[in-house]
Amino acid sequence: MERERLGSRLGFLLLSAGCAIGVGNVWKFPYMAGQYGGGAFVLVYLFFLIVLGVPVMTMEFALGRASRKSPVRLYSKLAPEGSKWHLHGYVAMLGNYILMMFYTTVTGWMIQYFVNMARGKFVGEDAAGVAAIFGDMLADPITMTIYMLIVVVAGFAINSIGLQNGVEKVTKVMMLALMVIMVVLAFNSIFMEGGEEGLKFYLLPDFARMKEIGMADVIGGAMSQAFFTLSLGIGSMAIFGSYIGKERALMGESVRVAVLDTFVALASGLIIFPACFAYGVEADSGPSLIFITLPNIFNNIPMGRVWGSLFFIFLTFAAFSTILAVFENILSCTMDLTGWGRKKASLVNGIIISIISIPCILGFNVWSSFQPLGPGSGVLDLEDFVISNLILPLGSLIYVLFCVSRYGWGWDKFIAEANEGAGLKVAKWMRPYMTYVLPIIILILFFMGIL
Repeated sequence: MERERLGSRLGFLLLSAGCAIGVGNVWKFPYMAGQYGGGAFVLVYLFFLIVLGVPVMTMEFALGRASRKSPVRLYSKLAPEGSKWHLHGYVAMLGNYILMMFYTTVTGWMIQYFVNMARGKFVGEDAAGVAAIFGDMLADPITMTIYMLIVVVAGFAINSIGLQNGVEKVTKVMMLALMVIMVVLAFNSIFMEGGEEGLKFYLLPDFARMKEIGMADVIGGAMSQAFFTLSLGIGSMAIFGSYIGKERALMGESVRVAVLDTFVALASGLIIFPACFAYGVEADSGPSLIFITLPNIFNNIPMGRVWGSLFFIFLTFAAFSTILAVFENILSCTMDLTGWGRKKASLVNGIIISIISIPCILGFNVWSSFQPLGPGSGVLDLEDFVISNLILPLGSLIYVLFCVSRYGWGWDKFIAEANEGAGLKVAKWMRPYMTYVLPIIILILFFMGIL
């Protein structure tokens, strides 16, 4: 069967960026920047994005483009005869399912918040009232399930139409709308009265504050965020590599995707921090920043309901772009393994993901007594731990070793594929770094995550 292809380079860049841009950028990045002291964290994050994220992404793109297969089949095309590399293909496929076990629910929250904001549910509520609305949402498994099903059905409906007409078309529109909404929201926040303190906190590195928090904590946080923001290690980038031509060298494309991803993360901070400082709200309020802190702020600003609705549409687009990309990965793996067409693979996977998303929802209410990672944790935390701390780093390590080792694909084949086409190329001097240093950094990240 002829491999589907993306219609344009812009489609490839926006799809890859859409996969990377998600809840991690617009929810986790701002609250981590808040907790780890603002500007200094941002600086360290950018450093690790370049030295850690870009090389691994280049390798994933190269594996996809050289094999023209999904992650579950790429090793059968590229690995030496009789080797066991292909086992990682199944783990990568499993990783995509585990990610969707909680991502569908969180995306449902974004849509629910947009609906609540647009309906004016937060109007007139004080801080305790806004927190209660979030608590009520988590306590209601039926409504959460309905929103999760909306996400799953809409996602697979779009993916079932096809690569170019479904996923690529919708992602292009969504990502371009996302950029416009972000710029408008950031502009509004930056010019709030009292917002300049927030800009200073966010954009000016304060190393004294970094010392206070703990250098090792800030570096560890920035390193893990730079790594996880790009969704590396489960073949999410390999899949889009398999859909593109040989016109462009892959390191340049990785840099462009990383720039788009970073633009969204940085812009969400520009939206959030000036507003926090303008209204005297703690910038380090952690995961509740988006769901409790920000609705309070929108309640207090002129046209808050409009800005709030726009903000949660922006969040929905960011999360849904990842859903479409990961669903595409799952479909491609399924079609490669079974020979099914898109429609059948979409229907079967739609049912599977709807069922396996239920435990995450029940973890907040019916099963709340199950606290797998200690008091206060739930099913979502366990699923997130398995994917973020085990499957992503170990998967990335395997991709790196496969590309640099003579027992795998090997450096020469990797560099020949990565450097084919015009644009920024992998240089010869990078070989010792990618062969010896990069695997050690990933292992450090892995052990930090376990600890």
